[in-house]
Amino acid sequence: MKLAGCPLCEVPGGVPVFEGARFRVIRAEEPGFPAFYRLVWTEHVSEFSELATGDRRLCMDAVAQVERVLRAHLQPAKINLAALGNAVPHLHWHIVARFEWDSHFPAAVWAAPRRSAPPERIAAIERLRPMLESDLARSLATGAGKTGPM
Repeated sequence: MKLAGCPLCEVPGGVPVFEGARFRVIRAEEPGFPAFYRLVWTEHVSEFSELATGDRRLCMDAVAQVERVLRAHLQPAKINLAALGNAVPHLHWHIVARFEWDSHFPAAVWAAPRRSAPPERIAAIERLRPMLESDLARSLATGAGKTGPM
């Protein structure tokens, strides 16, 4: 079910990377964070606990798969996972590759910046994204997203 007025029901929410029957993965356009992804549940639910057991498993398997692909391609210092939904109460997971050089590290991406991120480091990650996102889409289509395309 889609909810009128919900931004994640009405628009992709970022650059589409994968779309399956139960969820989609997008790259969020967050300045200074070139590897910031979101897994957005297709059906409008506010809380993770609203999902049936199998859907919870599918969702977390997909979150873990996004994390694995980011780690394999980027070797970040850390992967941050968050499902806040305070501003947009539609179930979505933030999956963010973090680097010691990023503007906020080690603080949260929503904290005050500590430094400027080096543009050449951001550009290097951006150059890796086409292969990363191709691998991510392929792995979700054959693994955690196996419920099939929409």
